[in-house]
Amino acid sequence: MKKIGFLSFGHWTPSSQSETRTAADALLQSIDLAVAAEELGADGAYFRVHHFARQLASPFPLLAAAGAKTRRIEIGTAVIDMRYENPLYMAEDAGAADLIAGGRLQLGISRGSPEQVIDGWRHFGYRPAEGQSDADMGRHHAEVLLDMLRGQGFAQPNPRPMFPNPPGLLRLEPYSEGLRERIWWGAGSNATAAWAAKLGMNLQSSTLKDDETGEPFHVQQAAQIRIFRAGWKEAGHAREPRVSVSRSIFPLVDDRDRAYFGRGGEEADQVGFIDEKTRAIFGRGYAAEPARLVEQLRQDEAVAEADTLLLTIPNQLGVAYCAHVIEAILKQVAPALGWR
Repeated sequence: MKKIGFLSFGHWTPSSQSETRTAADALLQSIDLAVAAEELGADGAYFRVHHFARQLASPFPLLAAAGAKTRRIEIGTAVIDMRYENPLYMAEDAGAADLIAGGRLQLGISRGSPEQVIDGWRHFGYRPAEGQSDADMGRHHAEVLLDMLRGQGFAQPNPRPMFPNPPGLLRLEPYSEGLRERIWWGAGSNATAAWAAKLGMNLQSSTLKDDETGEPFHVQQAAQIRIFRAGWKEAGHAREPRVSVSRSIFPLVDDRDRAYFGRGGEEADQVGFIDEKTRAIFGRGYAAEPARLVEQLRQDEAVAEADTLLLTIPNQLGVAYCAHVIEAILKQVAPALGWR
């Protein structure tokens, strides 16, 4: 059995070819799709965060609204770029959104990826410490967030407060019990997967990672997951971790599917450089008749290793079509693979 959710980047464009033409469309349709996915029996509604782009950006109003409109489905991110975040303010926002959702928040965070502007985090007021990189800064922000989510008091109370305080040092409020165990790290390398395991974060691995061995993407990603699990065991954490992978999967069950995705072109991994130093491998997409998809996905070692699968959806094709894709996977692909 696997948990199956969707992952939306929330693209929007004023083009007449898009069903998502404004930022308001992207946000409201994201909420509608979370509701529809829950009704279909999906397990998660996840959203990607990109700054300076016509995509979803500030996640917590969206997470809170989706949490208020649903009752069962997990509401999450994959991922929030921690280079841009004030971890204390983020802990408050995350606690509030999780309480509104009744403890269903699954918060994916990461050191970030190349963005729309040069060093965009500088515009948010952040600079790496002397001798550190922006990636170091992102990981430091993550460590501070994790510390805040422990719920321990750390701030000296005012001896003459406006309102009475509980005894002892004060923590951030609102505090949501259990959220610390529902933080995921989006790891792009084997080393950061091991680092996440040591800190007790779940693992999110997307459709790209550092090309560290030259092997096919799914083989490298499966090895990354095994490194993460070994690191988790070595750290001695009491609970079992969770691991998600993201995939673009489109069952071709009607003429719309064949028109949109039936022409092929994504059947092989791709290799490129995401910056001057980092060679990355991008995983293939899947688009085929359901029976063929089942055969192809059985060969994907990383999907087999993961307990959670996030389906990247083409949100600009509209809520109804994205719900159709999710339903086709849940009913025509997942049962044959033993995921349902």
